[in-house]
Amino acid sequence: MRILLVGAGGVGSAAAAIAARRSFFETMVVADHDAARASRAVEGRGERFVAARVDASSAEAVAALCREHRITHVLNAVDPRFVMPIFGGAFAAGADYLDMAMSLSRPHPRRPYAETGVKLGDEQFALADRWQAAGRLALCGIGVEPGLSDVFARYAADELFASIDEIGVRDGANLTVDGYDFAPSFSIWTTIEECLNPPVVWEAGRGWYTTEPFSEPEVFEFPEGIGPVECVNVEHEEVLLIPRWVPARRVTFKYGLGDEFIQVLRTLHKLGLDSTSPVRVGGVTVSPRDVVAACLPDPATLGDRMRGKTCAGTYVTGTGVDGRPRRVYLYHVVDNEWSMREYGHQAVVWQTAVNPVVALELLATGAWTGAGVLGPEALPPKPFLDLLTGYGSPWGMEER
Repeated sequence: MRILLVGAGGVGSAAAAIAARRSFFETMVVADHDAARASRAVEGRGERFVAARVDASSAEAVAALCREHRITHVLNAVDPRFVMPIFGGAFAAGADYLDMAMSLSRPHPRRPYAETGVKLGDEQFALADRWQAAGRLALCGIGVEPGLSDVFARYAADELFASIDEIGVRDGANLTVDGYDFAPSFSIWTTIEECLNPPVVWEAGRGWYTTEPFSEPEVFEFPEGIGPVECVNVEHEEVLLIPRWVPARRVTFKYGLGDEFIQVLRTLHKLGLDSTSPVRVGGVTVSPRDVVAACLPDPATLGDRMRGKTCAGTYVTGTGVDGRPRRVYLYHVVDNEWSMREYGHQAVVWQTAVNPVVALELLATGAWTGAGVLGPEALPPKPFLDLLTGYGSPWGMEER
């Protein structure tokens, strides 16, 4: 297996650090628009790792780099505005493809908080027949959320439940960052995108529909000392992926943002600072959202200042295999102290990065196979969960 990892930011650099401890691949080319950042990501990783520069907005540039290095698998670790050119470049070069966030949505032009417009992943699924006919795999949404959360959903359906009422992905943390009043632990560009777009819900008999941002608040109890966190509806790929392969009456995603974070996002929206449309400032044209991102600290650099744990998980309710009502939370917790000590990367980016590396190893060994545009829940969950534990990061399950 010869891997092209596009993006040497927090998640990409963490993926390289995790992969360096595994032997399933021959070469990993780490590419970024900033050649120096790519070089830093591979420094000390050994001869299997190569740094390169790439323009992720150009399918032709991605394809050329794939051909130059005889790439078999492309892992996309940049923000979702670059999904389609990397997706297209991988296909053009004859490589399989993995990502952690799918092609962007566009709200319904007239009823954004009731009906879906272009949904997350629609542009990729529109090309599924092409990938299928070529016998090639695009494994989409294989980070932690989406990704591990989808694997949990499939595991619950296969092993724990006779029928499922709701699959509810619930994400929460008790992370703090020393010295900052406001410092997101993940890409603010992506966070703005998913939090201010209309959240999507799926219901059997109704299909996908939208609600207001931050709707349906609930207090969810997170395990391993994190405790209660208020969670709200947020647009996320799981709701667009899980119903395609896992039977359930309802699918939701709720994120534990906290009141302060929600108020900051609402203020950015009121001021138009969430916009990606360029504006003229003096003699410079710039996207307001890019300005916001530039004004905040790089999440990848915050690990030494972070304290606490992050939790990703899937809460499933329904009828158990014994015919009795059942409620289960399947989850994965990463302590920032552990991830920094073991890998030198903060908990949120490490937790995201470990899952595509596990998936790549399953593809390399043949434990996972497939063709077309697939989500993680289309593939058997037990090999993934067993190997994740083998990476030294076990998952958990609580009866509720």
